[in-house]
Amino acid sequence: IVICSDEIHCDFLFDGRSHIPIASLAPEIADQTITLLAPSKTFNIAGLGCALAVVPNPELRSALRQAAGDLVHGVNLFGYVAGVAAYRSGQEWLQELLVYLEGNRDYLVDAVARDLPGVQCQRPEGTFLAWLDCRALDIAPDPYTFFLEHARVALGRGADFGPGGEGFVRLNFGCPRAVLVDALERMRVALEAVPERQASAR
Repeated sequence: IVICSDEIHCDFLFDGRSHIPIASLAPEIADQTITLLAPSKTFNIAGLGCALAVVPNPELRSALRQAAGDLVHGVNLFGYVAGVAAYRSGQEWLQELLVYLEGNRDYLVDAVARDLPGVQCQRPEGTFLAWLDCRALDIAPDPYTFFLEHARVALGRGADFGPGGEGFVRLNFGCPRAVLVDALERMRVALEAVPERQASAR
């Protein structure tokens, strides 16, 4: 069995947590693992097209190169230079980013608990994505459509992430605090108006 582990979000960890690469668990696991990484999300340079695969097993690495063929583009020089610079010199920036994201995360969790009755949000341990459980809400046809139409907030549709995602939405809090505050306020107002809309529909 070959393990392909997408660890692109590994730098986004909060509350002193540290990332454990799956390939570090045991030599035999590393031998069958392809680990995918990129500076694109961490350092906001996605447009530069720089990513990497860590493949310790030379036979697996060769098979990956052969299978990728023309499907995977090489790294352009600008992306390569930016990626190296980010990894070598971007730690101070990353630490400041993590503090900011942690503040956004805490604001989000508190605001959901305070202002969005019926919505549940576990405090994320990492990444800038939060999974909002809206299954207790009486909003049709689904929370994604409801918040898009009534709050003008575009979230990620839970069902798009596979079976069991129905009734959930994904919220990206990797944004300026003012944008997050505004989105949550519009969601609050939209939910507050649900009883009135339901009454007028009868």
